[in-house]
Amino acid sequence: MENKLTHFDQNGNAVMVDVTGKEITLREAVAAGSIRVSDEIMRMILEGSSAKGDVLSVARIAGIMASKKTGELIPLCHPLMLTKSTIDFTVEEDKNLIHVSCTVRLEGKTGVEMEALTGASVALLTIYDMCKAVDKNMVIEQIHLVRKTGGKSGTYEESTHER
Repeated sequence: MENKLTHFDQNGNAVMVDVTGKEITLREAVAAGSIRVSDEIMRMILEGSSAKGDVLSVARIAGIMASKKTGELIPLCHPLMLTKSTIDFTVEEDKNLIHVSCTVRLEGKTGVEMEALTGASVALLTIYDMCKAVDKNMVIEQIHLVRKTGGKSGTYEESTHER
């Protein structure tokens, strides 16, 4: 079986993938995840009564900033000039769940999956950070790639099977 891990050379050394000869294409990725919180935290977030401010607004900015800094955080990621980065929230109040979705786009030679995953992760971590003084019993879960388009490998859509 051929080794398809692209971040290693023939000697097993870690390398940044050379994208010099790749075509510039429109590339987009969407990543998502959730945080499970207590009744008290959910109420505080929905009412905007956190002592640290508007939790979801701060988490949105943090996620966007993180997606732009992915090349500085993940050792072999290319630094990219993103043309779009958004963070969206869906709240399931009855389940005490906050879902985060990060969409990232650019025209470039390499994909933006890591940027979308980083944006979603940091948005969730920011919610945790802003609420931990009230209750540390929060669970970040299900961070995953939802979709990616562009590039040689084409389109990827998450499978519908249970995670």
